[in-house]
Amino acid sequence: MGLTEEKKKYIKETLKQSLRQKFKNYQPETIHMPFHHRLLGKDRMALFSFIHSINTTFGTSVYEPVAIELAKGRFAVAKTHLAPHDEISLVAQQEIQKIINDLTSVTREPNREAEFYAIKNVCRDAPIRKIKPGLVDIWLEDKNGVKYLIDMKTAKPNIEGFTGHKRKLLEWVALELAKDPNAIVYAMIGIPYNPYEPKPYERWTMRGIFDLDKEVLVAEELWDFIGGEGAYQDLLDCFEQAGIELRPEIDAYFEKFRNHL
Repeated sequence: MGLTEEKKKYIKETLKQSLRQKFKNYQPETIHMPFHHRLLGKDRMALFSFIHSINTTFGTSVYEPVAIELAKGRFAVAKTHLAPHDEISLVAQQEIQKIINDLTSVTREPNREAEFYAIKNVCRDAPIRKIKPGLVDIWLEDKNGVKYLIDMKTAKPNIEGFTGHKRKLLEWVALELAKDPNAIVYAMIGIPYNPYEPKPYERWTMRGIFDLDKEVLVAEELWDFIGGEGAYQDLLDCFEQAGIELRPEIDAYFEKFRNHL
């Protein structure tokens, strides 16, 4: 199936604009590292610093807008940074805490369906309270109104934060069910690429907290879910082509750091 030429063009332009904007505003850290600079060259150290800098902004400047573009036409609703409903049942919050406690004490296995219905059964029980939920990175709804709420993470999310990530997903479900008890809501973690490739992603680090087959989408799973079969490979090609087209600009930008010690 793959991506249309129009989508490919949009993705390449998004990448080029993002990188050009970064070149325009980026200033390397002014840390004096005379040994590193003489051994590796200041241009290479500037490139290293630049890569580290764009890693922190890739999510909002590249991955999220690209995901929304891929989802258009495939989903009825595709938005980014959308806030879920702001009311939740106190009983649902208590049920979420019970789920978290059971998972961390290894007295239950993660099961998205069972957890969904456990929350659904108490989603409107009084008292109802207002909270300030975090924004959903990628909000998708299919033609049947089924909601898919994706929390985008780095390729190697912090293990210590897994319980908090799980709680966030469960709260998103509870919030939307408080608004509409008949809603079907799936909350998931999205990881844009597999840093261990060609080896499988080390999902074992998330085992015991997440329903791995249903709550964690990595690399091809994520992008093909959003954009359809073949989207991931087409996306990699778009990145490669954008890089080739930008190569003269990239080389010229870092050339100015060469031999300036």
